[in-house]
Amino acid sequence: MNGIGLINATGQPAIAGSFHTLVVQPTSFCNLDCTYCYLPDRRSRRLMNAAVAQACAESVAQQNSGHPVSVVWHGGEPIATPIELFRDLLAPFEQLRRADMVRHEIQTNATLINRQWCELFTAYGFEVGVSMDGPGALNRNRLDRASNPTDARALRGMRILAEAGLGYSVICVVTPETIDHADALVDFFTGLPGCESVGFNIEEQEGTDRAPVSEDAAYRFWQHLIARRVGGSPLRIRDVDRLADYLAATRAGRVHHAPYEPIPTVSWDGKVVLLSPELLGTTEPRYGDFIAGNVLHQPITAMLARAGDLDYVAEFITALNDCAEHCAFYDFCRGAQAGNRYFEHATFTARETTYCRTTRQALVRAAADHLAPPGEAP
Repeated sequence: MNGIGLINATGQPAIAGSFHTLVVQPTSFCNLDCTYCYLPDRRSRRLMNAAVAQACAESVAQQNSGHPVSVVWHGGEPIATPIELFRDLLAPFEQLRRADMVRHEIQTNATLINRQWCELFTAYGFEVGVSMDGPGALNRNRLDRASNPTDARALRGMRILAEAGLGYSVICVVTPETIDHADALVDFFTGLPGCESVGFNIEEQEGTDRAPVSEDAAYRFWQHLIARRVGGSPLRIRDVDRLADYLAATRAGRVHHAPYEPIPTVSWDGKVVLLSPELLGTTEPRYGDFIAGNVLHQPITAMLARAGDLDYVAEFITALNDCAEHCAFYDFCRGAQAGNRYFEHATFTARETTYCRTTRQALVRAAADHLAPPGEAP
């Protein structure tokens, strides 16, 4: 199996040599100014052109992996891109989409959604994700550039999606201010028309000067969510359901561990970073700008073929091996996120991060404690 580096304990590739997810940034601009946002260029109004989109599509076609590639339109706020330009960016992918080689996804704050955007999403088969942190004060960190609340505008956008027959998933960032409101969050998202699932992202440390969520608070949060899910809540909760799927596959003896996704992320001007979209626009003396290449000059497959020569990729492979050899959670977690290692520790070799403890380990411990018979250790 082709790949980048090796997990010594299993003899399997550490990082896949092909990509199933391609993150595309049509603009780094965002009309919001969330307090926890890590994007350094979110005030820039530079836009991707059709040549960059064409080069991305050619990279997908050249790979010809036999597995559909999820093209994730991300930002910034991707629909801050003028809609006619956005259509031009989609055009190079259309033949691939019709051949089931590509599927489109988008992550939006929903404040700019209108009927025209819904028509585009429908025409091109988009899976829509919305970013919102809850009702009223629970959404307090998602402000516009005049420091005004944005929850009413996001709800309006989600209502327009639902009226157009478009279901959507939600990403909810859970902060120290909202971590103790699990039941209110579940009730709110359960009641949203069109909301099909929620991913609760416990706030990560990504370059902003904010206090982390404690491990104990994260454990209690997951406890509440698991109890609600087991108690019959219809709300699909991404991480809880992933853990349930993993446990079911383990019991059935059919766990399949794929290599880590390289997650190529393409900026408005064609520059590509690997492993973590959060690295785009970041520079650091030790690693430079993290750029693996530019799709205008070479296909992504060529970048992946040389990715092991990049210092940050090589360090991450070292970290994955450390996790595989020493971490009791590795079989489920598979090494967590590259970006968290860098933003928390200024290196990619760290084995454990706050993200590991609050998002993976606390979830598993809460589930184990819920499943253990009374009086018995999990």
